[in-house]
Amino acid sequence: MIEEIKQDASERMQKSIESLKTELTKIRTGRAHASLLDHIMVDYYGNDVPIKQCANISVEDARTLKVTPWEKPLVSAIEKAIMNSDLGLNPNSAGTVIRVPMPLLTEERRKDLVKVVRNEAEGGRIAIRNIRREANSDFKELLKEKEISEDESRKAEEDIQKITDKYVAEVELVLQVKEKELMEV
Repeated sequence: MIEEIKQDASERMQKSIESLKTELTKIRTGRAHASLLDHIMVDYYGNDVPIKQCANISVEDARTLKVTPWEKPLVSAIEKAIMNSDLGLNPNSAGTVIRVPMPLLTEERRKDLVKVVRNEAEGGRIAIRNIRREANSDFKELLKEKEISEDESRKAEEDIQKITDKYVAEVELVLQVKEKELMEV
């Protein structure tokens, strides 16, 4: 029973890390990468669909993304979706190909993005601590129902704390990498 709770907590903490990494990929660093446009939705014949379901996205060079719609009428819809996104990008279309240049980030913008990244990391830490709290309350519940001893409960709480520390350290590592990436000119 204790092992199941610890395993579940560990898996959920790992999912929190993956979620944090996904959120951080959306934060622009000035370099082009295809996943930057993943969260953009395009009006595809009356339905909103993710851009990667109606176009091919590739990296043309370090500062340019190339979007190739599968159908010619989608060019303007994709261009409009990219312009209206929260990324601050200005796409240029040439026939059936849309090129999305990545503008250089100013020092002020970089510092703002670092604040956003730190906020996201704090959200990840909070999620991990909440998972720890839920696991500890499960242990207390087992103790209350006399399914485990006090020693087992204390040992399980210590183990959960070790797991929590490991994942919080991983959040810190992800944060440091992203901050370094953002401050790179």
